[in-house]
Amino acid sequence: MTHIKRLRETGSHLQLLLDRIEPLARAGKLGPLLWQLPPTFKRDDRRLAGALAELPRDLRHAIEFRHPSWFAAEVMEALRANGVALVIAHRPEIASFQSHELTADFTYLRFHHGARGRRGNYSPAEVREWAGRVRRWAADRDVYAYFNNDWEAFAPANATALSALLARPARS
Repeated sequence: MTHIKRLRETGSHLQLLLDRIEPLARAGKLGPLLWQLPPTFKRDDRRLAGALAELPRDLRHAIEFRHPSWFAAEVMEALRANGVALVIAHRPEIASFQSHELTADFTYLRFHHGARGRRGNYSPAEVREWAGRVRRWAADRDVYAYFNNDWEAFAPANATALSALLARPARS
């Protein structure tokens, strides 16, 4: 639906996914569904509108744009109108265009690659900076945060560090 069909025929392909995840939904274990678009897929408002119209409203959805053309006010408004979260992805190569727009009653963070740690690891300073953002955003919305920097198993340690910082009382 995202990489091959590029948001075409979403409705006809969506049912297979929904059937497969139904046990998670029934058990109350289903978080937001991540829709990650390929980095070569440029903005297409018509396809986005069609896909957003097909998404079930009883589930949470988050979309990760990886081409800079998607980061436009009209796209953010379309996400807001449909209650779909913009994925806030962190990786150095997209820092010039990735925004921190909050477009739904939750936000979805994907930590792909630390900028100041070694080999994709997040430095303690980076984790502290993100903890501050997460704490601010969590004041009025749910925050889902995932570390995807797992090629050298940094993700578990980085997630544990972030979780530990968030468990501490906020400094005044």
